[in-house]
Amino acid sequence: MIRMAKAAVRALLRRFDVDLRRYSDTIRSRRADILEENGITLVLDAGANVGQYATSLRETGYAGRIVSFEPLQAAYAELEKRAASDDAWECRHMALGDSDGLAEINIAANSVSSSLLPMLPRHLKGEPASSYVGSQEVTRRRLDSLSSELVGDTDNVYLKLDVQGFEMQTLRGAAGTLEGVRATEVEMSVVPLYEGQALWHEVIAYLYSLGFELAWLERGFTDENSGRILQLDGIFVRGS
Repeated sequence: MIRMAKAAVRALLRRFDVDLRRYSDTIRSRRADILEENGITLVLDAGANVGQYATSLRETGYAGRIVSFEPLQAAYAELEKRAASDDAWECRHMALGDSDGLAEINIAANSVSSSLLPMLPRHLKGEPASSYVGSQEVTRRRLDSLSSELVGDTDNVYLKLDVQGFEMQTLRGAAGTLEGVRATEVEMSVVPLYEGQALWHEVIAYLYSLGFELAWLERGFTDENSGRILQLDGIFVRGS
């Protein structure tokens, strides 16, 4: 009877394009497990936007340090407000990449799709609200230039990247830091969405070359019209 009731509820929800999933089968829950399994004491949150990711970490029980990086002025202002009451959550107003200096970031109408790279038509077709509406000069730093002031000798580090096509540049700018990283979470594109970006298989190959193994993979950004997967979210852990 319970099984029939669950099936009926799922059928009803599907009529409204809603699906039920076990909490344990989501990246949110698997991330929480990996943080605990690896004794993570520091999460480096690159591409924090207004703090959605860090807020989710707190909601799932992570109580350690968080350092969030966000280059956009408006998003950073909101990020600071969210973090103000959390003594273990630090914010840095900058982008991460493979060089230190100034850069021009393209501002998307939806904010979250903003990127240091030009956007390709495939992205705009999949999400019309992601169109660029302006640009802004921002500070760009290599994570390796910052790690000595952020990472302690006894820290177990989790690196999260949501940097809109700038994944490989950010990873290369963190080559030294990655030697001490226990796990990393990366948003990866299946098809070219930004000019000059690395695709999912290139990012995976690079991380494997550094000793990481894929622990979780989940569908991310999809085309509104076709339903095709455009981005994946992957979690990689240091191999044993």
